[in-house]
Amino acid sequence: MIPDLDHGWLGTHLEINFENPNRTLIDPLSDGFVRRNDLTEQTDSSESPTEDQTIGFYTQDDLPFYYGLAQTFAMSDRQFASVLGPTFPNRSYLMAATSFGHLTTNDTVPPPEGYKPITGTIFDLLDKNGVTWADFFEDVPQSASFRPVDAHNLPLALFLLEAEGIGSLPQVSFVDSDFGVEGHALEDDEHPPTDIQRGQNHVSEIVNAVRNGPFWKDSIIFIVYDEHGGAYDHAKPAAAPQKDSRTPDGISPGQCEDLSLPPYSEQPGQGAECSYNFTSVTDTTLLDAEALCPALASDPTGSFPRNCASFDQLGVRVPLIAVSPFSKPAYVSHVVGDHTSLLALIEKRFLNSSGKPLHLTKRDQSANDLESMFDFTHSPSLNTPVGQAQPPVNDCTPVN
Repeated sequence: MIPDLDHGWLGTHLEINFENPNRTLIDPLSDGFVRRNDLTEQTDSSESPTEDQTIGFYTQDDLPFYYGLAQTFAMSDRQFASVLGPTFPNRSYLMAATSFGHLTTNDTVPPPEGYKPITGTIFDLLDKNGVTWADFFEDVPQSASFRPVDAHNLPLALFLLEAEGIGSLPQVSFVDSDFGVEGHALEDDEHPPTDIQRGQNHVSEIVNAVRNGPFWKDSIIFIVYDEHGGAYDHAKPAAAPQKDSRTPDGISPGQCEDLSLPPYSEQPGQGAECSYNFTSVTDTTLLDAEALCPALASDPTGSFPRNCASFDQLGVRVPLIAVSPFSKPAYVSHVVGDHTSLLALIEKRFLNSSGKPLHLTKRDQSANDLESMFDFTHSPSLNTPVGQAQPPVNDCTPVN
């Protein structure tokens, strides 16, 4: 089991360019994974102190279902996380095309009504334009970071029934794993130390429900990961496609702005859960920003230093598989994409007014929309079968 390695804002920048992490966009060397994780790697009692799993991999024997999908349908070898950092900022880009200044997962307990990005979320766009959507979940819906739990948040069991034809699927579905909020017993999100074969089995159940149901002929299933988890990848992250701007929305790292308490919260650094917190002085977004950019500490709400890393750099490469009747068979896309590419496709297909798709920020407005992976005219993978994955025979997930 590959352990949970350092993948914070500072750590990931050091992994990409160990000697000068603020120069990632100029010269991303990918030279610090082992050196950084030698300092921070978490190991369990079964591992020797010198054992290093920073550069590890799973074979086709380990993950036959995933390998089968990648070899049969369409995948990308140039899909990157949206941020050189951890889970919450990257998931924010998937839902809002920005992290509105946030850098860490540790200070992201949202306000009661959820975070309110100034530019809104994909959920807001879908609602305003009459597009049906749902976030199907097991323990916690990821959309709850941005809005109260409501009729759009539905149990995974209902997705499986609707995919089989008992009811009707919404036009856009987000399907979440069990994040282990209540412990490891049911966790299947593949986050260490959970056995990755649990996640493979979980995804297999979802894919097969759609593949064998009445909505298959009109569906695209994207399988993607929010970030790299600290593990090594040799592909150098690309520049972020956002019209040569340092940020997608004018909000710099650590200088969060939102609509939680306007107009006060619309000022740099005054957004919810962002500024220095005297009851918890570690792992806040501002402290993470200052750790990578010490010059920011002298004026945390002033002009963001030009020589510090910003949001113009994509994160580390992540897997992306597109399972669909429209997928080009055994196709590998070499076009750069990130999480906002999924938004760009949703916007083009469902939010297109007079040939001009709606968008949230410069990031999703400029993103590759992934359509090169598909043939919407001939449906070349309509009759392609998918395999099934079983739960792990020897589940290595901790019992507690």
